[in-house]
Formats: sequence, structure tokens, C-alpha cells
Amino acid sequence: MAQPNETGMSLWRDLLESVVLAVVLAALLRMFIIQPFYIPSQSMEPTLLVNDRIIVNVLLYHFRPPQRGDVVVFRYPLDPSRDFIKRLVAFGGETVEVRDDELIVNGVRIAEPYIPHEIMADYGPFKVPPGCYFVMGDNRNNSDDSRVWGALPEKNMIGKAFLIYWPPGRMGLIK
Repeated sequence: MAQPNETGMSLWRDLLESVVLAVVLAALLRMFIIQPFYIPSQSMEPTLLVNDRIIVNVLLYHFRPPQRGDVVVFRYPLDPSRDFIKRLVAFGGETVEVRDDELIVNGVRIAEPYIPHEIMADYGPFKVPPGCYFVMGDNRNNSDDSRVWGALPEKNMIGKAFLIYWPPGRMGLIK
């Protein structure tokens, strides 16, 4: 009677262990460090286009606070089951205005080289409550953002968008 092939069994066992380890590591990576998202609307054009696929760092803000200009993903305050993506433009305690087609925070015009020059409706002044952020889409005339629904609570923040991975022709870091 033939003896079982221990080398063959060992190979299958090693392969199975490797696959299980890879799946567990991928799940942990996705749950605690990075998450993929897609862009469903035009609100972040020209930075992000409809159907772009992006990677969001969900761990970063546990080590450092968000920065003005970060592109952030968050749970929509009016329906936390939906995720939104916008650019962070102001922090709690700051006053936001849009006047003469420019963003003004605490009386200072903010340079925004990432948005096209367009005519924007005046807005504000609005004082951002403590513990909140003010976010706006880069496509300012086509964005459901803090100008419409108010300040974004810190607790709704998911993370910083940092990489476009699809389509391949647009692959790169998000500025």
C-alpha cells in the first residue's frame, strides 16, 4: 500500500496557511489603516473625477490632526450611513466667508490653487463651532457641503484621501 505523500500534504498546508495569513492581514489593513472609496459625483472636480477610485488613510488622524487643505472622507452629518468627500477649509473657532469669488478664513484670503477660477456665490460669515470642521467641494458651484448643511463634527471624520488608484491613467497622489 502506498504511503501518503508528506511533501505534497506539506505543500498544500503551507499554501493554505499563506492564503489565510494574507486574507487576515488584508482585512486588518482595510479595517484599521486604509480603505478604498469611489467618487460618485462632480463635487470635487477637477481634483477628483466621477468614478475615480481612491485610497483613504483612516489611521493618520489618530497621530496628527487634519490640516487645512486635506481632502477628507467623512460620514455625512445628515445621513451617517453615507460617506462624503470634501476639502477641509476651516477649523472650530474660525470664521469662514466666500466673498468676491475667494475663500476667506478669519479675514485672510486663502490661496486655493487646486480649484478653477469660477464665480462663486457669496457666503457667510459663519463661525465654525468648536469640535467641528468646515468642508467644501473643489467644484464650488456644484457641491453639497458645509455651506448647505453646516459644520462637520470631528466624530464623523473617517480619514484623509491620498491616492487615486483607478483609472490607471489618473493613478497618483491626491494634492
